[in-house]
Amino acid sequence: MAGLATAASAPPAGHITGVGGIFFKAKDPKALAAWYRDVLGMPVEVWGGAALRYDAPKHPPALAWNAFPATTNYFAPSTSGLMINYAVDDMDALLARLRSKGVTVLKRDDSDPNGRFAWILDPEGNKVELWEPKR
Repeated sequence: MAGLATAASAPPAGHITGVGGIFFKAKDPKALAAWYRDVLGMPVEVWGGAALRYDAPKHPPALAWNAFPATTNYFAPSTSGLMINYAVDDMDALLARLRSKGVTVLKRDDSDPNGRFAWILDPEGNKVELWEPKR
């Protein structure tokens, strides 16, 4: 009987289970990938992208998805219609590395109940949100 209850409450086939990739255009994809590798520590592979694992140590168990109104100022000063939030393991260490490489931290917020946040711009002007989840 327990199996029947589980089967009845299971979602129907044909639904989204997660994000399989994030793809976007860049004026200079190789230079931008090198910046993400050298400045943010992104594990960029020879094929030009990175495989970020959900089961990495200290990584949150879910990915947030949210469509913002076209009038939002949350992505400012970027004019891009896209902002990616990257989970980080140590905000203090990452921000120290970013500052040593000349990256300006637009804002930092250590008071959010979901964890610590900081915002920067990548070399193409995309706003990047950094998030150290609350443990």
